[in-house]
Amino acid sequence: MLVMQYRHRLPADYDMERIRERVATRGPLWDATPGLGFKAFAVRERGRGEARDNVYASFYLWLEPQAALAMLTDERFRAVTDTFGRPRVDTLLPLDVRVGGEAGAAAVLRHDEAPLDHGTDLAALRRAEAARNEAAMAEPGILARVSALDPAGWRLARLTLAAAAAAESPGRAFAILHLARPGWTALPR
Repeated sequence: MLVMQYRHRLPADYDMERIRERVATRGPLWDATPGLGFKAFAVRERGRGEARDNVYASFYLWLEPQAALAMLTDERFRAVTDTFGRPRVDTLLPLDVRVGGEAGAAAVLRHDEAPLDHGTDLAALRRAEAARNEAAMAEPGILARVSALDPAGWRLARLTLAAAAAAESPGRAFAILHLARPGWTALPR
């Protein structure tokens, strides 16, 4: 598996309805993507909740790394770069992945990152993240938890997909506009 994420910071006066329309049109193109566990099309809107700016973001969990490469070289990603420019794509290695519940109920994606100290025991971190995710999955409204390692920047990233009722978990909140989930049933429970 492989986690990928990128963000587009948009101007403060950007009409976010344009993003909603884009996702309504383009989101379903991902619903049957081979090798994709899920892709969350997500936004943060200035003035809503804790958001200070407008951000359009994509979060992917790939089942197959070759499928991630195929996406970066196909017309769907070219449409992204043609509109917003080429983003920095963070590529991370999953430490632990858990899903449960009905993915269609996902309304919020919480994203949290933390730097790792030089002396961090990565094997212990992996075990701790598995235990943390297992415990989180017992909370009402949590639909998925992903912990991932960024070996380029030595940081830990956590993604939580939740129903609106569970949206108060730590991290930055993004509203999910569309969740493509072709490989959801293949993900660890």
